[in-house]
Amino acid sequence: MTSHTPTEPVEILLVEDNPGDVRLTQEAFKSVDSEIEFHTVTDGKEATTFFDVCETDTSSVDPDLILLDLNLPRVDGFKILEILGEELDYPPPPILVLSSSETEADIVKSYERAANAYLTKPDTPDEFDTLAQAIEDFWIDSARHPPAPS
Repeated sequence: MTSHTPTEPVEILLVEDNPGDVRLTQEAFKSVDSEIEFHTVTDGKEATTFFDVCETDTSSVDPDLILLDLNLPRVDGFKILEILGEELDYPPPPILVLSSSETEADIVKSYERAANAYLTKPDTPDEFDTLAQAIEDFWIDSARHPPAPS
């Protein structure tokens, strides 16, 4: 990933309201080689505020990757995708929708709003580990991203 150096942790914004899924996701990423720093928000309004802070506060963290649940309190994941696509002056980091929904309509709607990937939430801790490894292999180690805003 071009926005961090090998000595810096990968900054992941996890937008998830289920504490169990937050824990499983964070635990799964402990098994990957990259050092991961999680920033977790538990509803859509907090997520939009996070980006407002990133735009105005030079000491705030610009995430390298976003893991976004769709079914969130206050502002849903679809609206977050719209807001990031319309209101940021720079390309957002890769946004991976991580949802329990497997409906085609949700998948299509996510990609129409510029999600970079749509992933179905795993059912077991082992499956979360496999997903975390796949995310690291592609999105952290292989994919090239535009530079973070300066």
